[in-house]
Amino acid sequence: MIYDYTLKANDGSDFALSDYKGKVLLFVNTATRCGFTPQYKELEAIYEKYQSQGLEIIDIPCNQFMEQAPEDDQGIQQFCSLKYKTRFRRMKKADVNGENELPLYTYLKAQQKFKGFGNGLKATAMSLLLRKRDWNYKKNSDIKWNFTKFLVDRQGNVISRFEPTDSMQDLEASIQNCL
Repeated sequence: MIYDYTLKANDGSDFALSDYKGKVLLFVNTATRCGFTPQYKELEAIYEKYQSQGLEIIDIPCNQFMEQAPEDDQGIQQFCSLKYKTRFRRMKKADVNGENELPLYTYLKAQQKFKGFGNGLKATAMSLLLRKRDWNYKKNSDIKWNFTKFLVDRQGNVISRFEPTDSMQDLEASIQNCL
């Protein structure tokens, strides 16, 4: 269950997900130097709009995708606070795939598999990029890129996975349904 996991906050303190029972949770692996980094602005707007209704966004910076989060935890916090004025919770930088991935991500990926990037120019670009790295990328549940999002309802069920190319309006609609 989602509430069995504890993460490390960006200040090094323990962050127990059990403290968030009854909340709608959105987990996002992020990076500061990615083409999708401007999603921080949209995420903060969603957080401001729905936080009082029980939404919590949990940001997990990750440097696994072309090293697009090179700063240390303090540098990432400073960047997000100054440039995007984010107020949602930020964890320590961590891996979301591979041998050293957070156990939370092993669980999230088992609950919601990769279903594709959808349609459009960004989706096509992501598919082409990933095919160069792994021809069979569609056949595993690994996180494919920065700003992949997992939505968890108030009962702790992982109900949706949103790829970075997915519409933020669709994400917001799903959040509204959970609230």
